[in-house]
Amino acid sequence: MRVVIAGAGFGGLELAALLSAELGEAADVVLIDKSAEFVFGFSKLDVMFGRTTAQHVAHRYADVVRPGIRFVQSTIRALDPVAKRVNTDDDTFDADIMVVALGADVDPSATPGLVDEFYTVAGAFAMRDVLARFAGGHVVIGVTSTPFKCPPAPSETALLMHDFLDQKGLRDSSHVSLVMPLGTPIPPSPDASQAILAAFAEHGIDWHPGQSVRSFDADRRVAILSGGEELPCDLFLGVPLHRAPAVVLESGMAVDGWIPVNRLTLETEFPDVFAVGDVTSVGTPKAGVFAEGQAGVVAAQIVARVRGSQTARTYDGRGICYLEFGRDLVAKVDVTFLGGQAPAGFLRGPSAELLADKTAFGSDRIRRWFNRSWTPLGT
Repeated sequence: MRVVIAGAGFGGLELAALLSAELGEAADVVLIDKSAEFVFGFSKLDVMFGRTTAQHVAHRYADVVRPGIRFVQSTIRALDPVAKRVNTDDDTFDADIMVVALGADVDPSATPGLVDEFYTVAGAFAMRDVLARFAGGHVVIGVTSTPFKCPPAPSETALLMHDFLDQKGLRDSSHVSLVMPLGTPIPPSPDASQAILAAFAEHGIDWHPGQSVRSFDADRRVAILSGGEELPCDLFLGVPLHRAPAVVLESGMAVDGWIPVNRLTLETEFPDVFAVGDVTSVGTPKAGVFAEGQAGVVAAQIVARVRGSQTARTYDGRGICYLEFGRDLVAKVDVTFLGGQAPAGFLRGPSAELLADKTAFGSDRIRRWFNRSWTPLGT
């Protein structure tokens, strides 16, 4: 049974690792991604704020050497969910089971004036040099639309920006504002939202909820909000419009912009075709930990088919998220999204002790996926 996985983020890597662990050489898995390397979302901020290097946080897919797994670096040009076929620049791959894990793409061009974004690996890494040259002033971190990946990330960026400017002796001459279309920083967890808002108040970070950034006027140096307000802005860090990759939209799998799936099994309307992670409309936030949990459910179903058995495992909508509060303080949110119920999130921290917990989270996944040791903030 050949399994072709389109996309090697959290979901694709976790699915490949689980199938290899369960089936060994009996696994026949093709893992495809256009990139040569994997980078955690939180590592982008670590590089951006100078806490580690780009080289240290990049994990080469070529190092995914596991029984039954073949990694192919190539750009996917077409998905055929009926034939279960993936066309790339280099080859065509037919599958018995196809899994789409291509995540969400960003489109900075959808927001006039948006130049400096930090939601792509390239954008975050380039921002390190921009920040190194920044002499202080008005900083606006602005979300341009919903949904967007990793909802806590803009808040983390604001808090880390405060630390960064403080360490450079620029905080007294600078102003930090966060603009988000959400009513609270983390809607599923009132406790986490209250903790973040308390940190904003303590550090003098301006919070503009319920609005998005419509455009950035570089000549006048202002960010223009959806409500018409204008914010002075010497440095604008934008969260661009998110959309499903073009190959997904062209495949006929998407409805209202994203792939609908059975929320318990992650199956699409096409037989033997699954989708996991940000590319779906399953109802959880677009974050890696949720893609990872979904991959576990898909892996259980595939292993059961190979062995001629059945599985009762279904997706529980649960995920954990680490929140950077700056000053080496980290919080942890455990949140569950169940169909028909309000999401429930529980907060631990922030505390210095949870930094070790976050470090273990990253190290454990690199060990599972790439079979090597790694410390997130090492250099």
